[in-house]
Amino acid sequence: MTDTNDQPASAYVSLGNEADMLLGFLDRQRATFAWKTAGLDAADLRATLAPSPLTLGGMLKHLARFEDDMSTEWLHGQPQLAPWNAIDWDADREWDWRSAADDAPQELYARWQQAVERSRAMFRAALASGGPDLPGTGNRADLARLPSVRYILVNMIEEYARHNGHADLIRESIDGLVGHDPPE
Repeated sequence: MTDTNDQPASAYVSLGNEADMLLGFLDRQRATFAWKTAGLDAADLRATLAPSPLTLGGMLKHLARFEDDMSTEWLHGQPQLAPWNAIDWDADREWDWRSAADDAPQELYARWQQAVERSRAMFRAALASGGPDLPGTGNRADLARLPSVRYILVNMIEEYARHNGHADLIRESIDGLVGHDPPE
């Protein structure tokens, strides 16, 4: 299975205002990740590319946690959501990556998609209250001030871009799927 689509994903990137552009770039990265992980079975989601232990299943679970943490903790200063708040992260910093091998593919896909939907709604609501300069809301004892919406969105784009590179290599090793944007 191959794809040689080299056109920019214009459907995901609006050249309107800055908030729309940031959300568009984030959605482009999410769509690329969804494409790189789509339709795989449990064995495929556990595949690694030596010497790295990274798996696509681990990325699904990690990015679900990342979506929840960015939208809940960083944007709103609220405590970490379940199941993430039940993990002793100091004792097992790799839990999301490692434990994904025990999860069914449909559970991994659903957890990530639900986290994306929650995050998307929270960011749109925050941006409706102000622009990208708006700081996150709520209180966090470890921060004098929550970072701006812009900072959080750029951080999310960067995290997805990094993992999309990993996903690209692993997926190509599984079934030959290549390309940097999902088919439009």
